[in-house]
Amino acid sequence: MAPTTGTLAITGDDDADLLLNTDPLALLVGMLLDQQVPMEWAFKGPATLIQRLDFADGRMDAAAIAEMDPEAFLEACRTKPAIHRFPKSMAGRIQDLCRHLVDHHGGDAADVWIGATDGADLSRRLRDLPGYGAEKTSIFVAILAKRMGVRPDGWEAAAGPFADDVPRSVADIDGPEALATVRAWKKAQKAAGKSKQD
Repeated sequence: MAPTTGTLAITGDDDADLLLNTDPLALLVGMLLDQQVPMEWAFKGPATLIQRLDFADGRMDAAAIAEMDPEAFLEACRTKPAIHRFPKSMAGRIQDLCRHLVDHHGGDAADVWIGATDGADLSRRLRDLPGYGAEKTSIFVAILAKRMGVRPDGWEAAAGPFADDVPRSVADIDGPEALATVRAWKKAQKAAGKSKQD
């Protein structure tokens, strides 16, 4: 069972962080956006969309997003400040993600992990999501374990190197100091010609 709140603190905005920690779809969308832009920008995207789309209960709605006119949803994504450097492609990916959640999880994002039998199953369920490749999947498994308390048997193997104590990803961020540490580690890895997984 997923906890009611997590300990992820990355955006610099308390409300945006609270959304990530309490709204499973927001967390999935934030992770989806986390490429080719600063982490804070990516993970603030869900809060920005909620403000623009005026969801009644202040939470993201997979069914509503899936059914939205693509042009209207794109407008919400690209209005300045845009939710991503490439708002058009990301708007499409978010709607694809939401359609998948509606078709395979009844529109309930948390079912992706609540319904998983173990770490390997969780990994498979995440890899099935549009926009979730191998590394994104491993990092998300680590986020669930380290920040949300969701630790199915075998999660360490599913998270791979992101399961360790090295501050290598968003899964290790619970505040500004941790964000700076992860950023410095990534910069050092890049300078050494290494990846986040080395």
